[in-house]
Amino acid sequence: MATVLIVEDDEILAGVMRRHLTKAGHDVEWAADGDRALRKIRFERPDVCVVDLMMPGTDGWGLIEQMRGEGIDTPVIVLSARSSEHDKVHTLGIGADDYLVKPASMRELVARVAVALRRAGRSPVPQPERDEEPIEAPGIRIDFRTHRVLVEDAEGAWIDAELTVREFRLLVTLARRRGRVLSRDELQQRVWGTPHRPRDRIVDVCVRKLREKLDARSPTYTFVQTHYGVGYRFEPELIGDSSPDDPLAADPDVAEE
Repeated sequence: MATVLIVEDDEILAGVMRRHLTKAGHDVEWAADGDRALRKIRFERPDVCVVDLMMPGTDGWGLIEQMRGEGIDTPVIVLSARSSEHDKVHTLGIGADDYLVKPASMRELVARVAVALRRAGRSPVPQPERDEEPIEAPGIRIDFRTHRVLVEDAEGAWIDAELTVREFRLLVTLARRRGRVLSRDELQQRVWGTPHRPRDRIVDVCVRKLREKLDARSPTYTFVQTHYGVGYRFEPELIGDSSPDDPLAADPDVAEE
């Protein structure tokens, strides 16, 4: 499964694209403008971007130029109402990988995404088997059959943590090696299928979101522990016995995500 970032200010069109890409087996994110999209690209590193050109704030051209200027090689498929040869040539010239004109067939868009992933060598990371036995630990249950993580609340009831596909995959990777510290490089390669780079914060951002969802539902435990300078470890610890300080807490860009 690959992560596709849709950058489109038309919420209805973005919803249509999301449905088709999700049905094709992708994990889909959405940003309504170029500024927010750039933050998500920097910190979350999607596998491919589908980008409109005419948007408020940073437009599609500015987004592509900024990405390529920073050395971000994520494939970009442009989906725009602008159909002139000049627009196509200019957009491809500044770093886009493909160009579709609105209105476009959603089947063709899904096919173009598959081609972009194949060309970039971004093969999907294997998913957990649905018949795998659940992983259970104090206060938490990871169910592969339903693809849900259940957390025990104050009344002893089990509630769904509502994790995204990527968050679920990260938690499974950590939980399968309970008690062992996994480095950011190891996590990024196992979960995203790409090597960790010195400035990448994709793992930290995903851990933060994972913690927010799990900790909000559990009055008793924290589940993902930090080892500064090394990485992260899965181990349920009683609140007060652990110190899950977040190195991203003071980052305004990440906080907005």
